[in-house]
Amino acid sequence: METQVANLTINSTVRLNNQVQMPILGLGVYQTPPGRVTQNAVKYALTVGYRHIDTARIYGNEADVGEAIRESGVPRKDLFVTTKLWNSDQGYDSTLRACEASLKRIGLDYLDLYLIHFPVSETRGESWKAMETLLEKGKCRSIGVSNFTIGHLEELLGEYEVTPAVNQVEFHPFLYQKELLEYCQTKGIQVEAYSPLARGERFKHPRIISLATKYSKTPAQLMIRWGIQQRLVVIPKSTREERIRENSQVFDFDISDDDMRSLDSLNEGLRLNWDPTNVP
Repeated sequence: METQVANLTINSTVRLNNQVQMPILGLGVYQTPPGRVTQNAVKYALTVGYRHIDTARIYGNEADVGEAIRESGVPRKDLFVTTKLWNSDQGYDSTLRACEASLKRIGLDYLDLYLIHFPVSETRGESWKAMETLLEKGKCRSIGVSNFTIGHLEELLGEYEVTPAVNQVEFHPFLYQKELLEYCQTKGIQVEAYSPLARGERFKHPRIISLATKYSKTPAQLMIRWGIQQRLVVIPKSTREERIRENSQVFDFDISDDDMRSLDSLNEGLRLNWDPTNVP
């Protein structure tokens, strides 16, 4: 779980609690249209050095991620591919089937990370049992969760054998989930940030602009670097080549401790996606 923030590169990884190495930067493909748009984005990302791609069954673009991977010529062993179990597929047997279906769509023999997409109250326990089975069978190198709160994680840790390797949640300076981050760190769970750019909604915030200017970086680069220095795995999404490249150019500067604290203080609880807070 230890990441040195100095001397990081696009190839840097974090060691998960089961010793699997996970690249700290990835390309997300949420809301990336299926077909050529997804294929081109993934292929371009692989060209500029990304080795971590994050998709999900509900995104409808798993097959395109697989197609891009095959066309890229990058060896499978060099890639880290994540997909997610959708809510309506939760439950023990249906989770096993859903994983097989995702593997078939992507065209892979195994996943590097399989996540429960959301903590559905009635089915998440049975789903996690199935995830443990998939891990045992070698269908996934690691398993984890998404959108889980401390309460959801405590329930899981109390009842099941395998600790999630990852908890993927919305995380950016305007939703600085410090308590959740610290809890996960004490339990050996890697936090992964989706929507690390807050969907661009705060790019014009005066502090973001002034600090981006100070470091001669874009607002997006500043926010991604903030996430990396929080020891998150960060998966910004874009379909535009210049943005995909720009989002990867975050390894040639360090945000000072004072400026990190300044960014931390921007937290306003801004949720742009799901809010799992009150899910029992």
